[in-house]
Amino acid sequence: MTRENVDTIWPCADDEEDFDFVARDEEALGPGVRALCASLGVTAAAARYPTGSLPVYAVGDLVLKLFPPVHIDELPVEAGVLAAVHGRLPVPTPGVHASGSFERWGYVLMDRMPGVSLASVWPGLSPPERDALADQLGEAIAALHTVAVPEIDEWWPADWPEFVEDQANGCAGRQRALGLDAAWVAQITPFLAEVPLGDAAPVLVHTEILDEHLLYADGRLTGLIDFEPAMRGAAEYDFVGPAVFLANGDGRFYGRMLRAYGIEPDRELRRRLMAWTLLHYYSNVGAYLRRLPAPAEQTFASLAERWFATA
Repeated sequence: MTRENVDTIWPCADDEEDFDFVARDEEALGPGVRALCASLGVTAAAARYPTGSLPVYAVGDLVLKLFPPVHIDELPVEAGVLAAVHGRLPVPTPGVHASGSFERWGYVLMDRMPGVSLASVWPGLSPPERDALADQLGEAIAALHTVAVPEIDEWWPADWPEFVEDQANGCAGRQRALGLDAAWVAQITPFLAEVPLGDAAPVLVHTEILDEHLLYADGRLTGLIDFEPAMRGAAEYDFVGPAVFLANGDGRFYGRMLRAYGIEPDRELRRRLMAWTLLHYYSNVGAYLRRLPAPAEQTFASLAERWFATA
């Protein structure tokens, strides 16, 4: 295939600026999607999902996820981790049908999981319904953390302690750049210095267990999806997402989830979880302060008690 033909199939997405320009442009992406589906023998029409940082399409009973050149290093993680966890968790995960590259863009073709986004139904669920989901989620995370970590070439970060150190050293600057108030920024370094995080062996962590990455139907979790940001890291790192993007200060749900996992929550755990929230790769404390319950005092210790409350 000539370079001219390649250029007409996919838009340029070699850096974040280029990708941002075309990420939602279906006229630009459509020719590549149709050509890729044809090459895979997929005949169903592709329908774009409205959310997600990467282009994802429903194609009949399958899902096609695209990885532009700027994000191509995430493809082996998604495919490798999906293969490692498939059939090993109490909450289903997609099986992989094909993965690879097609004219410089990567793809994973996987099972389409049943159900709807948990985010779409969460506000209307009763306390008993949430209790059941807390149990299911805690058990699923526990099972995930026992899965043998797969061998994936050039999987970032290669060294978890080094990643944590780098995150700690740059934390105040990142949160300041994201607009966090100076009074909060000034507390970050002292708070992190006084919270021991331990040195447990890294496990397989999803890193973004939140309502948009969980599927729901008939009172059950029917899918856990989006594994491209998975890492080998501290188990507690996986408890940030459920607190910030699901429990939203609901101590009954969060405490029940932790106990289903096998942890009895206490003050020291809440402080560590606050530290992991600061250190998380996608952390934006200013945004969290605008959407999560306000603390009794303007301190991270108080935030820990409120955001990671358990009952």
